[in-house]
Amino acid sequence: MAKIRITQLKSPIGTKPHQRATLKALGLRRIRHQVIQDDSAVIVGMIKKVDHLVSVEPVK
Repeated sequence: MAKIRITQLKSPIGTKPHQRATLKALGLRRIRHQVIQDDSAVIVGMIKKVDHLVSVEPVK
């Protein structure tokens, strides 16, 4: 399965609680923190909820 790198770019301060929970579920804790996740439909849906806070790139 393909992997993607997710990087948190902005702070969740001032966002809605479900967006903060989504960042936590993705494994992101602070600005510039990166995690590598599988490229599955569940993860892509979570990224769409917080796309204004994160950047996504494929892992080679």
